[in-house]
Parts: sequence; structure tokens; C-alpha cells
Amino acid sequence: MLNYVKEKTVLPIYFVGATWIIWALFLPLYRPTHFIMAALVSAIAYYVGKMIFPDRGYSMGEAAATPEAPKAQPAAAKDETPKEALSPEIQQLLQERDRAVGELKRLNDAIENPVISAKIDRMEATTKKIIDAVVEKPAKLPQIRKFLNYYLPTTLKLLNAYDRMDDTGISGENIDGTKGKIEDMLDTVCTAFDRQLDALYGEEALDISTDITVMENLLAQEGLTGLQMGSPS
Repeated sequence: MLNYVKEKTVLPIYFVGATWIIWALFLPLYRPTHFIMAALVSAIAYYVGKMIFPDRGYSMGEAAATPEAPKAQPAAAKDETPKEALSPEIQQLLQERDRAVGELKRLNDAIENPVISAKIDRMEATTKKIIDAVVEKPAKLPQIRKFLNYYLPTTLKLLNAYDRMDDTGISGENIDGTKGKIEDMLDTVCTAFDRQLDALYGEEALDISTDITVMENLLAQEGLTGLQMGSPS
């Protein structure tokens, strides 16, 4: 869009000034009627000046567009499906993920043992990856039923028990023995969580392995593999 600019000329004002100077030099200027006559003549002079030297207009190219206010970004990331578009089962799964991860974070803050804290960090990250993988491909949901219904809640139960006993601040046969068993168990839990995540990619790994085998066979049939590839015939 072109921006049209109108430039006013100042020459008619000079006509007015010249009229008053000439009037003062050659005509009387001491009565009110003299001033009125001089004003009328100067107005006529201004009008004539405008006729001879009219205002000029020109374009300055495209007018700068009014900057728009930045659009509010959606709460969810662009590549993340809105929760409303997901099935109720997957929405419930996301809620379970947030609840479990939040509880692991709380326990991690409450338990001051750095060794336990490192294991909770690992379980927290793996839990999120497991559930996110199923959210991306809901057909995998049956594979993590036992993880959701037993392994994860039991792990949270053990950690809460550890937190309560640790919070007593005392050492005793029952407390120390139970805490020690939980500490030893957490290594097995971390390994189990990792294997659960790995199992979710078993079908995909099989498909990729099949594709690689087929491609290698085709390349061999076409003579495109081996040391002789690219050598002169």
C-alpha cells in the first residue's frame, strides 16, 4: 500500500508578508479600517499564491505496516497433540504419568540419600519415556499394563515406606533392615524399568532388522556390495 504524503508550500505566506510591507510603505496604516483593508488584501494575496504555487503530493512507497501484537502461543507444543483430541484411555494415561512423575520428584526431594536420589532420577526419566512411547503409539498400551498396575505403584509404595522410616531419624533393626532391602531392590527396579522401555521397541527393531536383511539381499543380487563395487569392468 502506497503512503501518499502532501507537502504544503510556504510561498503564499511570503505573498502575505510582502502585501503588508508594501501596504506599510505606500498606504496609511493607522486606523482600524486600514488594518481591515490590509488583512483583506493579504488574504487575497494568500489565495492567489495558493493558486500559483499549490501544495505538492508524492508517494513514499509502501507504508510501514502496523506491527501486529504477537500471537499467543498455545499451551501445548506445536508437535504435541492436544489432550482433547486423545482418547479417554490415553488422557487417563497422561494423568497417571504426571501423577507418578510428580510423586517421584516429591520423594526425591524428601529422601536425602544421594545414592537413592540417583536411582529415583533414573526411574523418573524411564517412566516418562515408557508412557510417552505408548501415548505416541497407543497400540502398545497392553504391553505396559503390568507396569502401570503393579510395578510402578509398588515402587512408589516402597519409596514412601523408605521415606517414612528415614524421617524417623533413628537407627534400629527393623528400620535399618527394611531400608537396606529397599535400597537393594531399587537396583532391580531400575533394570526392570529399562527393560520395559526396551521391550516397547521390540516390534520396531524387528521391522528394521527385516528391512536391513531385504536390502542387503537386493544389493547383493545387483552386485552392489563387496570389494568389487565401483571397480572397472
